[in-house]
Amino acid sequence: MIIIGIAGGTGSGKTTVVKRIVESLPEGSVAVIPQDSYYNDQSDMPLEERKKTNFDHPDAFEWSLLAHHINELREGRSIEQPTYSYITSTRLEETVHVEPREVVIVEGIMALYDKSMRDLMDIKIFVDAGPDERLLRVITRDIAERGHPLEMLIDKYRNILKPMHDEFIEPTKQYADIIIPNGGHNVKAIEMVRLFIQQCLDKQ
Repeated sequence: MIIIGIAGGTGSGKTTVVKRIVESLPEGSVAVIPQDSYYNDQSDMPLEERKKTNFDHPDAFEWSLLAHHINELREGRSIEQPTYSYITSTRLEETVHVEPREVVIVEGIMALYDKSMRDLMDIKIFVDAGPDERLLRVITRDIAERGHPLEMLIDKYRNILKPMHDEFIEPTKQYADIIIPNGGHNVKAIEMVRLFIQQCLDKQ
C-alpha cells in the first residue's frame, strides 16, 4: 500500500489533482480520504456557536481519529469514515465504508500539517496556486455551491482564509516531496506523479 498526502490552500486545485490521479490509475485501486470529513464533532454545542468554527485552523480537526483510520487501512482493515455537514457545522450520523486499497490518498488543506500524519505517508504533495487564483476559485465555488454573498466571501478571505493560509498551510510546503503549481491544469506534473506511483506499486 502507498499512502499519499495531498495538501494546498483552499481553492488551490487539490480536488482536481486528486481526481486526475484517481482517473489515471486502475479502477478500484485508490481510496480517497478527505480531511474535511474529520472536522471535530460539535453536536454538543448550540448551532450559533458551531457556526463560528474556524475551519482553517488546525484545532478544527480530530487528528487522532484521522491517524487511527489511516493506520487501520494500512493494516488491511476497513474503516467507517465520518461525514461532515457545513450546514449544521457538525458530523452527520451517516458514515462512509472504506476498504483498504493499493493507494490511499489523504487530501485536505492541512494534510501535511501534523508530523504523525506525515510519518505515515510515502509521498507528500503540495498543490500550489497564487493567492489571486485561489480567491477567484473560492468565490466562484462558494457562490455557486453554497449561495454565499460576494461581500461575505471577500471579508472571510481577508480575515480568515488568508491569515490562516499564511500561518498554517503555506509553511507545510517545506515538507512536500512534490510541489504541483497550477493545480489540476498541470498535466505534466500529474503524469509524473502517476508514473512515480506506478513504479512504487510495481516494486511491491
